[in-house]
Amino acid sequence: MQTEGRNAVLELLKSGATIEKIMIEKNPQGSLARIFAEARSAGVRVQFVDKKVLDKHSVTGRHQGCIALSTDYKYTSLDDIIAGCQPSNGFVIVCDGIEDVHNLGSIIRVAECAGADGVVIPANNSAAVTEAVIRISAGAANHVKVAKVNSLGNAIRTLKEAGFWLYALEADGTGIYKADLSGNVALVVGGEDSGVRRITRENCDFTLSIPLRGKVNSLNASVALGIAAYEVVKTRL
Repeated sequence: MQTEGRNAVLELLKSGATIEKIMIEKNPQGSLARIFAEARSAGVRVQFVDKKVLDKHSVTGRHQGCIALSTDYKYTSLDDIIAGCQPSNGFVIVCDGIEDVHNLGSIIRVAECAGADGVVIPANNSAAVTEAVIRISAGAANHVKVAKVNSLGNAIRTLKEAGFWLYALEADGTGIYKADLSGNVALVVGGEDSGVRRITRENCDFTLSIPLRGKVNSLNASVALGIAAYEVVKTRL
């Protein structure tokens, strides 16, 4: 897997992932020098190269002077996420058909910043955790657990059996500011166009909506998730 950009590479180093090597632009200064120091401390091989070499290897065109090559992203299991939750205080994000890598990266970033225990994505009809997602998440994907499941319905049942309340985020639900978001909470966010699928909503316990005051009738998926996630955070402060 290839990770590009200064923040993403720094977070990759902090995560303890297996890094084969890091290519850094010659004569590193500032944060590039810090990356070199962190890599040397971790025993990671560093190769100093000309900018044109980085330009040639870059997939995103935004390498910022460094590219890390590591083993493929390692997903965790839903059982592992649940096992890592504090009793009666679990917090999980469930993605239902998030196909845009920018939204998935942003959702993972929100999940990590809000202290969620993990993110669940389906194996089909969903973006996967790629180097682009890691970069967009600002490296958060290296710190938050992500489970890829074959059946979202089974995953929801597993969460319910573990004592979680499932909340679908949709436009026609109960106002989120009236909801009790204490205890074990799983927020379900839907795809960019279709939202949370009907069958998924039927398996959830509640549907919550965020009030809109403008002329646009919907929020970006990751923005909606961010608002809802911090309502969960507020109940725990």
